[in-house]
Amino acid sequence: MSAEGIRVLITDDHPVFRQGLKGLLQALGVEVVGEAESGPDAVRMAAELQPDVVVMDLHMPGGNGIEATRTITRTSPRIGVLVLTMFQDDDSVFAAMRAGARGYLLKESGAEEIARAVRAVAAGEAIYGPEIARRVLTYFTDMPDPRQTAFPQLTEREREVLELIAQGRSNQDIAATLFLSQKTVRNHVSNIFMKLHVADRAQAIVLAREAGLGESTRNPT
Repeated sequence: MSAEGIRVLITDDHPVFRQGLKGLLQALGVEVVGEAESGPDAVRMAAELQPDVVVMDLHMPGGNGIEATRTITRTSPRIGVLVLTMFQDDDSVFAAMRAGARGYLLKESGAEEIARAVRAVAAGEAIYGPEIARRVLTYFTDMPDPRQTAFPQLTEREREVLELIAQGRSNQDIAATLFLSQKTVRNHVSNIFMKLHVADRAQAIVLAREAGLGESTRNPT
């Protein structure tokens, strides 16, 4: 989608910034259909004007942009919200994402980046500025794997055995997979049951699968 024909509602409590952004967008062929000074104003005007994109600041008097974003995306799902703010903390970024914002840029972004984001959001895409994208990537990269953090009382070998138990594998299969004797496997299974405080294999499987183990190749039998 080209910039021409896109209808935008600007929401920001600073009139100078609104005017500057309006001029930028109009120079690109974007139709600025309205300007809102607060979250409630944005909600009301979005419902009335049905723009393609609402460019939303987050912290404004009389109602914040997060709540406005949530209301707009819930009541008018076709409208895309592009957050344009000076705040780049994780709380603001992820609150906006949970509220339904399709894009998140910082106000220091260049004209070309803002224009590209408006086009992308109008086309139904999700887009984030470089710094925000790095934050999102870092957040998810640093998240611990629940399969590794679960059951810290188990040894590495016991965790491997539990993974195979969760897949529905028999002791014989486990022994063959890990190149262990069946007696050794039985000892590991017994230790696992004791450490997990479970009475049998079925209870161990339930606990393991709740923790995300055994998801790769579960035996359907």
